Amino acid sequence: MRWNAVIVAAGASSRAGDGPRKPWRRLGGRAIVRWSADALTTAGAGAVVIVVPPGDEAEAASALAGLAGWRSAVGGATRALSVRAGLAALADEPDDDAVLIHDAARPFVTSTHVERLLTALEAADGALPALPVADTLKRADLTTLPRDGLSRAQTPQAFRLGAIRRAYAAWPAGAGEPTDDAQVLTHAGGAVALVPGDPMLFKLTYPEDFHMAEQLVQGAATTRVGHGFDAHRFGPGDGVMLCGVRIPYDRTLVGHSDADAGLHALTDAILGAIGDGDIGEHFPASEPKWRGAASSRFVEHALARLAARGAQLVSVDLTLICEKPRLSPHRDAMRARLAALLSLPLDAVSVKATTTETMGFTGRGEGLAAQALAVVQLPA
Repeated sequence: MRWNAVIVAAGASSRAGDGPRKPWRRLGGRAIVRWSADALTTAGAGAVVIVVPPGDEAEAASALAGLAGWRSAVGGATRALSVRAGLAALADEPDDDAVLIHDAARPFVTSTHVERLLTALEAADGALPALPVADTLKRADLTTLPRDGLSRAQTPQAFRLGAIRRAYAAWPAGAGEPTDDAQVLTHAGGAVALVPGDPMLFKLTYPEDFHMAEQLVQGAATTRVGHGFDAHRFGPGDGVMLCGVRIPYDRTLVGHSDADAGLHALTDAILGAIGDGDIGEHFPASEPKWRGAASSRFVEHALARLAARGAQLVSVDLTLICEKPRLSPHRDAMRARLAALLSLPLDAVSVKATTTETMGFTGRGEGLAAQALAVVQLPA
């Protein structure tokens, strides 16, 4: 079954404590919204619409850098208005397609959850995961409420795209705000199936939820380290590219692409951490289309391969080896460029420069070398 996804990330995050809005906060080294976007993309989503607050488009672009197949929509003052905006962004998709509507604040969605929902959708207009209520329910006056037959609705919730479009269009203006999308569908007469929920689909709402989520991530992940090395000789020119920054010099680095040895070593380090070959396999020098290419494209490709594995980049450490040019004045610019390219905080990016005390090809000024380490976490 063909399906698309809408991830609602437009809430005010008013109960989450100090800091950025929930979708842009870091969990295990990547933005919270990225967890769901990566998972749904890996599970087979066609289009993935991220609904963001007005003015947060740049935050979304940074959080989702390197991920293909997503688009943004600007949300409204309520969740229902944001969902409508997400559905409107899928206006070109056929009614027979499915759509999964998901809260960005539930980062631990998996392909198994998606499969359950799509299977249930074959015999219904909608489907949602639900957990039986296990705790005793009390009102503020300590009155105990019966919990028999009660369930906790979770997301993602799956629908026939045409059915949920029509249901939202038919929602009465005076009916108040729906609490979830299944309520909108059932109000319009649609049939909704329940599938088993999962405690891991809990919603990050309060500050303590973020601490618990971080503990879960750290406990479940496998850490790997990848190493990369690259070297290029000098030739006639007026500057070199290193770590995405142009550095004036009376020579240049010679290579098939822009010869950015730092980014080449980094690409190999990322690919090496997930056992996915090397830069030469993915970008052969024999292919003319890579002549003069910006090496940032190679890094973005490696990051996409990383995301497809459900993995995340935690930190990088680069060492640049040459006698000249003098690199220390440019180190901050290189770190900032790498942090932006990799969607990492600045303190997770290290760039160092050293010499070989005039020994070897770098010591003789014949060329420049780069080493890189990439620390990656993969789901257990």
